[in-house]
Amino acid sequence: MSTGMYQSPMEVAVYQLHNFSISFFSSLLGGDVVSVKLDNSASGASVVAIDNKIEQAMDLVKNHLMYAVREEVEVLKEQIKELLEKNSQLERENSLLKTLASPEQLEKFQSRLPTEVLCPEEQSPGAAAPAQHSGASAV
Repeated sequence: MSTGMYQSPMEVAVYQLHNFSISFFSSLLGGDVVSVKLDNSASGASVVAIDNKIEQAMDLVKNHLMYAVREEVEVLKEQIKELLEKNSQLERENSLLKTLASPEQLEKFQSRLPTEVLCPEEQSPGAAAPAQHSGASAV
């Protein structure tokens, strides 16, 4: 780049910043690089035009990122929904197995579990008195 056509270091810096900004945002969005020449006679207007183009490019990037984030949020919401359904199903299955298990089987099973796993169940009111049934066991 020749700096002879620019009157001040500021104009050179603005030109370089503009070229960097446009090429960066264009490459980020997969577009072609746009080049703009600064005219010495209208350097103030050129700076405003460059600022406007930079602002437009930043808005474009912001919109693209917001769209990508919204898509990711929707995917995560769906995963949360599926996990909540699976958790609910497993809790029902666990409750059923507890009701079908004999007290001896429950005691044997709980003796194998580490104490960290037992603490939350001991605090819940439903785990204090498991239902007792005689007969076959599903555990």
